[in-house]
Amino acid sequence: MKSHNRILFTSAAIAALVSATPVVAQTAEDSAAPAAKQWDSEIVVTAQKREQNLQDVPISMEVVSGQKLADFNAGDIKSVMNYAPNVFVQSTAGNDVIYIRGFGSPPANFAFDQSVSLYVDGVYAGRSRQAQAPFFDLERVEVLRGPQGALFGKNTAAGAVSVVSAGPTDAPEGALTALYNFDHKGIDISGYVSGPITDTLSARLAYKVVKQDGYIYNRATDHDDPETKQQLLRGTVKWEPSDNFDFTTKLEYANRDVVGGITVSSPTGSAQDPNTDRFLERSPLGDEGNQVESIMASGTANIALGDYTLTSITGYSWFNAKIVNGFDQTIPNSGGAVTNNSVYNAFPERFDQFSQELRILSPTGRTFEFIAGVYYDHSNYQLDQLQGFDILDLGGFPYFGLINSRFNQKADSYSVFGQGTLNINDNLRFIGSLRYTHTDKEADFASRLEYGPFPIRPISSAVGSISEGNLDPSATIQYDIAPRVMVYATYGRGSKSGGFVSNSLGTVDSTFSFEPEKSRNYEIGLKSTLFDGKVVANVSAYDTKFKDLQVSVYQPSKSSYLTGNAASATSKGIEAALSLFLSPYFDITASGAYQDLKYNDYPGAACLASQVACDPLTNNLAGFRPALASKFTGSVTAHAGFDISNDLKFDITGIAAGRSKYFNSDDQDPRFGVQKGYVKLDLRAQISDIEDRWHIALVGKNLTNQLTTGSAFRLPFPITAHERAILYLEPTRNISFEAGFKF
Repeated sequence: MKSHNRILFTSAAIAALVSATPVVAQTAEDSAAPAAKQWDSEIVVTAQKREQNLQDVPISMEVVSGQKLADFNAGDIKSVMNYAPNVFVQSTAGNDVIYIRGFGSPPANFAFDQSVSLYVDGVYAGRSRQAQAPFFDLERVEVLRGPQGALFGKNTAAGAVSVVSAGPTDAPEGALTALYNFDHKGIDISGYVSGPITDTLSARLAYKVVKQDGYIYNRATDHDDPETKQQLLRGTVKWEPSDNFDFTTKLEYANRDVVGGITVSSPTGSAQDPNTDRFLERSPLGDEGNQVESIMASGTANIALGDYTLTSITGYSWFNAKIVNGFDQTIPNSGGAVTNNSVYNAFPERFDQFSQELRILSPTGRTFEFIAGVYYDHSNYQLDQLQGFDILDLGGFPYFGLINSRFNQKADSYSVFGQGTLNINDNLRFIGSLRYTHTDKEADFASRLEYGPFPIRPISSAVGSISEGNLDPSATIQYDIAPRVMVYATYGRGSKSGGFVSNSLGTVDSTFSFEPEKSRNYEIGLKSTLFDGKVVANVSAYDTKFKDLQVSVYQPSKSSYLTGNAASATSKGIEAALSLFLSPYFDITASGAYQDLKYNDYPGAACLASQVACDPLTNNLAGFRPALASKFTGSVTAHAGFDISNDLKFDITGIAAGRSKYFNSDDQDPRFGVQKGYVKLDLRAQISDIEDRWHIALVGKNLTNQLTTGSAFRLPFPITAHERAILYLEPTRNISFEAGFKF
């Protein structure tokens, strides 16, 4: 992977709003016959493995259209996080993680399966670097909150994100959009062509290229970090030789190269006030940043067997990646002085996965309907860690050394699942689901001193295997209390497989493996569509409990991570969304969530900064709130549009999204480890022709320039001569000009 061919991936899936924002317009000469298209309340989703109206699905979920993602240049899951309540994406150095309702899998242990799993066109993508390409040319993204073990199954203890890409069209069409970002000083160009090739064959080809500078000035290199180069390509072919059979195959290629990091230094004794500059020279391991090359392929076949449908989904995924981390060397409160003391590391990764799912769907409209299927996947994962130290004063003498480690894992998983719906009458339904999953994993770990006078971290090795089975049931009662008004109550369980400690130096057999985590969820909800679709109001209340929660917590005193199982934690809360389509020219959507998340029991936990007298051997965090969880999250989207002449129309969309304060350091330091509450404002103003054949637009993101951080940790002495906090700074304000046309 040469640098000019490698490209960036800032992780990823998911998020969204319960409603679609319409394109609205008013004809100046004839306001009684507007050119606007009306909102369509029939938002089709596949959350239950068959096409349904969103308002008929008894799940707390959000849906965002591909057009909304494109309108705000959302290239990854982080970009859409602010538009969905109770969804958080932790920003780290190339290993971002999705949290739903406060639960997720920390990024420190690279080999963690994720508690919130991403699915791309039905294919499981449990690692962020598997899925660079999906966030362009999309049909929609579905975010499902709470355990989804029965139908999605694979590691969805906290929720699931389903990404559905755009498919071939019946008629020829295409589009090209070019964007220039004034603040990032670069371009983002995307386009597609689609249509029939023969009477039975159609295809779609989509492409995206990004070349932009970053938002943090590196004084050592005179470079704006992180510079991003990215290429994405997706080809889709659909064959429909008869009404009883169709086959769709997709191939995605992604290549991205990021030069520079997103960390800045800050004092440990005061609240977060991040700078937008840094000082970091090239380390012995190379330029800081990450390189990822990935391939994802799938084949989906649907065969009609009388009134039943047999579906086969075959998936293959591969990536080759390397992350190089350095940490800003600026000494806080030193007037720009720098120190050569440093720690740096690199993580080359290789991964491949094959998966196969078969399922059968019964016809709808009967007293009893069902879905049943089987699933299998096999994966290989290799992770190298290069841990470098350049310390001027270690006990009175300089130290320079490098410790390397390698982790290998093979995993096989298979499951059987089913869901049945008993329609008691036209208004009352009982839904029951069950999934059994068996997982086998084998892994080994070994570290060695590559060079240096002696290892300042323990040199060790470990070997382990896991064979386990998990049963995930769910039960739902659903009742239509009025036309287009539905209430539901659900009990569900989810699970995530156990695993291994992949990149903590000093790991031995006794600390190598950890147990699976399990969740259970009680939920009630209401979904309503009123006044001919002019009002959409949804609300849900939940109680989600995790047992043997998998954690990986940084311990500054040991400059290492503690990885294992916490006993239990519970999240309780309310999620709601209201959409008002007041006229063909104006609509507004508000969504929000409140959550109360606490550990029920967490013996042997690492000490928090607020625990003055703390013994790690007896410490228990029962009653404490985990990091990275806000009590309140929400967003408001307002859209207006009108015709400005017979040929032109104007559209404007504003999004205000925010969350209350939260700890974003593992030790929950009340000074440097708190991200205060914030609201970010995005705005898009567009002029186009009446038929949307072309457009020009200004797009502003984070217009009030809120400086927020995704995570933080303390870099202690003697790793650095001057202790400091390392903050992962999220994107600052940026404004873009966009132009595009369709044909």
